[in-house]
Amino acid sequence: MLTAETVKKMAKSMGADAVAIGNIERWEGAPTQMDPRQIMPEARSVIAMGFRVMRGSLRGIEEGTFFSNYSAMGYGGITYLYMPMTVINLCKEIEDSGYEALPMGHQSDWRMIDADGFGRKNYSRPVEAGRASPDVMIQLRIASFLCGLGEIGYSKMLLTPQFGPRQRVGIIITEAELEPDPLYPDTDGPELCNRCMACVKECPTGAINGTKTIKVNLAGHDVEWGEIDCAACDIAFRGGLATDEELSEEERYTTPMFGKNVGRSPHTPFYKKPRNLYNTGQAVCGARGCTRACMISMESRGVVENTFKDKFRRRKPWTVDWSTEPEYPSDLVMKGDGPSATPEAKPAD
Repeated sequence: MLTAETVKKMAKSMGADAVAIGNIERWEGAPTQMDPRQIMPEARSVIAMGFRVMRGSLRGIEEGTFFSNYSAMGYGGITYLYMPMTVINLCKEIEDSGYEALPMGHQSDWRMIDADGFGRKNYSRPVEAGRASPDVMIQLRIASFLCGLGEIGYSKMLLTPQFGPRQRVGIIITEAELEPDPLYPDTDGPELCNRCMACVKECPTGAINGTKTIKVNLAGHDVEWGEIDCAACDIAFRGGLATDEELSEEERYTTPMFGKNVGRSPHTPFYKKPRNLYNTGQAVCGARGCTRACMISMESRGVVENTFKDKFRRRKPWTVDWSTEPEYPSDLVMKGDGPSATPEAKPAD
């Protein structure tokens, strides 16, 4: 017999680090374009699974020496490799029990609405009156809240008692009726977001508004987070800093974005934007405010179950002064001159 308990055990045995289940009625009142019932009208349950981001994958960015691991292993590797295998295999077990199940390991790039939640003009249209336009977007963090996985912090990041902001989320929509978990605010768990505003203070481009907020009601609970400037977030994500100033080819970090010239941020050591890894881009800011600052704050308050022997931040946070000449390690020699120069290992004696 398929039960909530067996589903959770299977999910964890297949690689999920946290699992919670919500009944479909919690989506009552959801926008049509974000309602799982538009995808599966007979859906009875949604299963949300958290996949931890290794704290160690953030170490190289914290030290300013190794950026690709977070983008590859903490971002793309989870979203596009590891998580899909778990949700697909769990769906197989559910369907073998006679219930339809839809695996969703990441958002569809075909979605009708953009990152700000607005419809894309001349993109798609409903196939019938009363139906959503393809493709529906299930907001994964909201789905996680409605399943009881955790709460939504001021940064709009999902916070869980197990890992704080350190997880990616996959969901399954199914016709199986499974016992739901309580929403996190209805449990006796500790307050996860205490509005310390560390996320606001440490975001490289101020993408999280410290005063303007978005308020929604989710299954009878008022939920609020800071207004997010998605364009500023996108530029910071790549390690850039938007400016209205004209930039020389030497000063330009990447091509203009959102009508802004983009120069080098003090939070990137790269002369030019690195190439993409998987489909996730560069993640050069390393979620400086929304993840790292939040994680440090939560760990200091002792509200994260995944604990470590040593604190995460052990040295003064770094910044790059682009007005000065760089100092390379003495065991490197340089090929070329100026910003185009590339270091290579000095031959051993």
